[in-house]
Amino acid sequence: MTTHIIGTREQWLAARLDLLEAEKELTRRSDELAKRRQELPWVKVDKDYRFDTDEGSATLPDLFRGRSQLLVYHFMFGIDYTAGCPSCSSIADGFNGIRVHLENHDVAFSAVSRARLQKLQAFKERMGWTFPWASSVGSDFNFDFQASFTKEQQNEQGIDYNYRREPPLNVEGGQVSEETIASRTTPDGPAKFAAMTGTDPATFARERPGVSSFALEDGVVYHTYSTYSRGVDGLWSVYQWLDRAPKGRNETGVWLRRHDEYGRD
Repeated sequence: MTTHIIGTREQWLAARLDLLEAEKELTRRSDELAKRRQELPWVKVDKDYRFDTDEGSATLPDLFRGRSQLLVYHFMFGIDYTAGCPSCSSIADGFNGIRVHLENHDVAFSAVSRARLQKLQAFKERMGWTFPWASSVGSDFNFDFQASFTKEQQNEQGIDYNYRREPPLNVEGGQVSEETIASRTTPDGPAKFAAMTGTDPATFARERPGVSSFALEDGVVYHTYSTYSRGVDGLWSVYQWLDRAPKGRNETGVWLRRHDEYGRD
């Protein structure tokens, strides 16, 4: 028997109209925030970043593919990973569909990871994805845009992620605590996601998710925006759907799988 409130259609409509006002306010606030994103100062990118792509070696301007704007998803797939992060994989399931619309609105798209191109290509084929995915191996790109970190940073200095300083990694008994990885939302997240990528929690946590935006004008690339951690929630379509389902996200532990892994347990 349900423990949820049961009401009449009239009661539901009254509550729904009250909620609608709050939703409209959130929409207006979201529009305001989008405008503020676009008003951020642009920062010239002076470094010559190099990437390995399906078409060969590429520069950051090459990733624009003739367009004036570029969106990059920092996909968690480190050099030592054997497979892409399950959460990032869930987000990436939507990339094929949105890419064509972005490209026809003067916006290029690419995922970028530190794993070698051959790993990315094999995983992309397994997942049935066709969107551009570049390897930044040997480049400072992921490090400069706070999506990857060195072991020294992690263990001794602490890292700057999501515009906050995280203390040096707290490892006890070979396990990484949830508190040490701010982007993990369930206690079993670090260990389970690490196992699903063929790594240990510390290695897994040296890669982080994020989105970065760039503009190209008169041959000059500018960094315009980056967001990390739960800042990518709005682009994660499965959670947008769950937020509108009767029980919401309803998470008590890691439940996500890559789309070809459900039903294997």
